[in-house]
Amino acid sequence: QVQLVESGGGLVQPGGSLRLSCAASGSRSSINVLGWYRQAPGKQREMVATITSGGITNYADSVKGRFTISRDNARNTVYLQMNSLKAEDTAVYYCNADKITYLGAAIYNRWGQGTQVTVSS
Repeated sequence: QVQLVESGGGLVQPGGSLRLSCAASGSRSSINVLGWYRQAPGKQREMVATITSGGITNYADSVKGRFTISRDNARNTVYLQMNSLKAEDTAVYYCNADKITYLGAAIYNRWGQGTQVTVSS
């Protein structure tokens, strides 16, 4: 079945950069909206950035100007380039696909396993 596989998380110092990747395992699949969400300790999960199949992006106010979301439809992969990282960015980051069409079937709200991003000196 289609899975979202994330990579790129880790420990980085404040002001540093990190690039997250999330790839859908089904090479024949098509995905509507891809997004990155995060959940920090003691807080609700929040949207970080989303990107439509046509390349339209949306960002949380807290990351505008620092994060960039992009996608490669041919590879069914979404990226999150994170620059000027702050301690407040520390969270588990999750990849989400709102709708995946695979072998003629629709799969809704598929999530990646999550990857830890820790920003600390």
